[in-house]
Amino acid sequence: MSSTVIIIPSRLEAKRLPNKPLKIIKGNEIINHVYDLAVKSGAGEVLVATPDKEISELIIKKGGKSFLSKDRHETGTDRVYEAFKVYYSNKPSIIINLQGDMPNLKSESISYLSNYLKKGLCDVATLASSLQDKSEIENNNIVKVVTKNNIQNSDFSEALDFKRIIDPKESKFIYHHIGIYGFTSKALIRYVNCKRSKLELERNLEQMRALENNMKIHVGYIKSNPLSIDTEEDFLEVKKEMESND
Repeated sequence: MSSTVIIIPSRLEAKRLPNKPLKIIKGNEIINHVYDLAVKSGAGEVLVATPDKEISELIIKKGGKSFLSKDRHETGTDRVYEAFKVYYSNKPSIIINLQGDMPNLKSESISYLSNYLKKGLCDVATLASSLQDKSEIENNNIVKVVTKNNIQNSDFSEALDFKRIIDPKESKFIYHHIGIYGFTSKALIRYVNCKRSKLELERNLEQMRALENNMKIHVGYIKSNPLSIDTEEDFLEVKKEMESND
């Protein structure tokens, strides 16, 4: 088994867009698009962690690997940890938590993240891109990350904060956070054994649990701006973009 695994948490139940993993773009389900780009990255073995048989059977049908998780988890990372703990007897050293609702992420972004994490410079690594305009800054569905340095001109930089609403004057280095995380195995175990933190609950941002427990998160820059599909509007936007790229 590879020392790196990519675990994709996915479930049908969602308040804003139920059954989104099975919605079709270019003749294929969203979860299949995400699975395929994870495989294409070559970063490691790919596993879908889901409580839903429909998703599991879809992945197995195409020759993929699936783990039937518990129905309820507080966060996607907790679902990833269950798969890490139960599915793998030989524990991987690096675990990539790839969101199952980001079908327009570029596969090379996954390998970029994985390769950096192998350097052993941080507990958690994630990605960000440029904020496109004022509307993105004001959109509380778009998570912003504040970094110590300009990540456009460097490899990775330390994350100082994550917010949904932010004053642009707060920092020179504010970016559009991309919802993909790489953990060392020690960091993942430590993370899930920490209680949900104050800012994690207030902001509904699971990465704050890591920051508030003094875990080091490093952020890398990518030029593309993939969108997590949370609403019908997001779905239509991503669908239009992917269909126009034919």
